[in-house]
Amino acid sequence: MPSDFALRGYPVVVDIPVAWAEMDALGHVNHAVYYRYCETARIAYFARLGHPRVEPDSEKGLILATSSCRYKTPVTHPDTVSVGARVVGLSEDRMRMEYAVFSNRLGKIAAVGEAEVVSYDYHRGCRTPFDSDYREKIIELEGKQPPSLRRRGDLARPDPSGEESD
Repeated sequence: MPSDFALRGYPVVVDIPVAWAEMDALGHVNHAVYYRYCETARIAYFARLGHPRVEPDSEKGLILATSSCRYKTPVTHPDTVSVGARVVGLSEDRMRMEYAVFSNRLGKIAAVGEAEVVSYDYHRGCRTPFDSDYREKIIELEGKQPPSLRRRGDLARPDPSGEESD
């Protein structure tokens, strides 16, 4: 279990055992596996919001627009990683999420990731605003209003002014 300090500020944390099969020929967890770790934390975050599973005939849902991961130190089996997820930017129709992958064996952050998630209308084939109650659930889970995003696709930083733009 990570120290309280390591994942402070992440309202959702999931523990994931590192499987032997996740290691590559170099003897450490393969880089692509970290995206699955982040995905697991993202889905747990959505579940905490009460987000329903998207069915094939769903009208609205969430789609992953972009994602990235920065590796800090190699993780090997045996280990358990604790993955924190939080929303660090929010606009009318998208959110920016951050992840931290903490190695319990090493006692430090092994990777950090980020993603942009978009509210999407599957029938119209375009982005759509979040329902107001969904935004409120994010704010409640985070314990604060996340900063507004500068523009679509900007993973660099939330807009420090707090004003939304497109």
